Amino acid sequence: MPELSESIKAIQEAAKEDRFTYLTVLQYHVTSPEILPALNEVLQDADLTQEIGWDLVQMLLNIEGSETCLETVARLGNPREVVIKIMEALEGLTVAWNDEVVVDADDPGVIPESKIPGKFITLLGMLAILHQRIKTKYPSRFLGPSLVKVFEAYQPTPEMTASVINLVYSLSGRKRPPLPNRKSSINVLNPDQDGDASKNAPDPEAEQEDPKEEAMQRKLLQSFVTCILQRYVNAHDMLWSPRLLEVYNPEKTVPGKKTTTEAFRENEELQNRDAVVGQLVALLSDLGLNKCPAQFVKGVFEGPVHTDPLAAFDDFSSADDIHLSPGGVVCLIAYWIFSKDVFGSDSPQPEMRIFPDHAAMLGRFLGREVQSEILSSPGIADALLAIGLGLEHRNLIKAEEDENLMAYHHNLTLISVFHPDIQVRDAATRFAGSLLHSEPDDHIRLEILEDLLENCMFASLKACAVTWLKEELIAAKQRNLNNQFSSPDVIERLQYCLFPDMLSLNESSTEGLVEFWAQNHLFLLQVANFAYFLFTGLKDLVPAGMGAAVGQRFVEPLIAAAERLQKVEGSDGEDRMQLSILTDRLRSLGLQ
Repeated sequence: MPELSESIKAIQEAAKEDRFTYLTVLQYHVTSPEILPALNEVLQDADLTQEIGWDLVQMLLNIEGSETCLETVARLGNPREVVIKIMEALEGLTVAWNDEVVVDADDPGVIPESKIPGKFITLLGMLAILHQRIKTKYPSRFLGPSLVKVFEAYQPTPEMTASVINLVYSLSGRKRPPLPNRKSSINVLNPDQDGDASKNAPDPEAEQEDPKEEAMQRKLLQSFVTCILQRYVNAHDMLWSPRLLEVYNPEKTVPGKKTTTEAFRENEELQNRDAVVGQLVALLSDLGLNKCPAQFVKGVFEGPVHTDPLAAFDDFSSADDIHLSPGGVVCLIAYWIFSKDVFGSDSPQPEMRIFPDHAAMLGRFLGREVQSEILSSPGIADALLAIGLGLEHRNLIKAEEDENLMAYHHNLTLISVFHPDIQVRDAATRFAGSLLHSEPDDHIRLEILEDLLENCMFASLKACAVTWLKEELIAAKQRNLNNQFSSPDVIERLQYCLFPDMLSLNESSTEGLVEFWAQNHLFLLQVANFAYFLFTGLKDLVPAGMGAAVGQRFVEPLIAAAERLQKVEGSDGEDRMQLSILTDRLRSLGLQ
């Protein structure tokens, strides 16, 4: 390797040679950070940098500390050519992620010492400068493909998202201060904001911009930011729905236990999550998405959900050909509701109601593959719940009499089963219960409960149905109502769903009993408690002769099965404790 002094002399003197020869010299000598200051001095020759700048992007990107040189390339190089090289470099980063992403369900992410985020931030800083330098008739033809490559290389880390925000902020007209109104400690390289724009060389191929371009560029940026918003929210637990429940029902928080709202207020990492989303929403507001009329809401669920908005970025002739991310719009509406109710922000009021708007939105997003949809888009599921909770809190329930509460309730309960976060699952359960009890038609309430108890395959949901049934029975008695839940007819109708025939357990193998318990223990424990409540507290609702029948077909075989399971070797302590609770509760009924 040559000495540093030799390399500096070589890159200074060889600048007089033809450009091909000079690039060869640079490739040999520019290999370490120490030579970069000398190279940056040479690159102040605007004519030289305009000719060779685009060939330096990849070479310099791999050298630590090359940001200043690359900023010079962005300011003085041919903007059209350099943009193309940056898109190629971003494509290379996309491929590189495959080698660095940690495939670990418990700790997903990227290798901590990865250099890819730093390269991504540097390239986006260059793009912010370059796209403002390009003066062409159709600048959207450069902007669209660039944004696609940015999104493909993007990973939803706080720093990379901050870099995306800086890019869009630079390209959106700078209508507000760059810092969010919520405090954030995220700060990344931003040469367009911090540098000297007077050093920018003019576009050597400048043309007059087409009048239609402003609308198309704005729509491209809107679409891009909604895609980023969706990706970020799906990757980070925003917990909007649990936090809204805490705000709406402060009396239900546990004294002395830190709430989720307090955790987000006190923890810096969680504060940054709110700050990043707030900045993305602020950018969308600057770009014109600051109202939520009925037509905007309908656009979410009336069009196809599984579309890739970025697919149109290479082929469009008007702003109408460019579409927002449906999932990103759901997150936007959810944040408007959330920020207004939690932060007191001046957010637009969505012109929608639970029926038919939110019901259609929820059904469209969950589709037929409900489990995979919720697991792949947990942030959207949380956002959908937050919208529903906000609408219920505002009493925006029905816009028309035609509703399908059972289908809507079914979708809510599926979120309570499949969502990976227990707090969101709990929020879905509480919302489903609240909505069920608020339905004025007691026949519909009973039909929903019967459907859950009879047809639901998830023990946790059946357990919820038992709880909701108990709450309906208590409400009917306390309010002295005359409805479906005030006479023995309701128990007669539901008794075989609540207390099914368990005699077959007497013939089951130990392995069969273990599997049965694993699948059904939540429901069985809840039913045992409900039976105690029914046979000791609401005896007037028990049909004549039902007690003996329930004891024979349900209580006796279940006690025998539980006692067998308690003797199984290798069963853990929690199982043994729950089996003991079950047998004690069943014996206390006096039905065996």
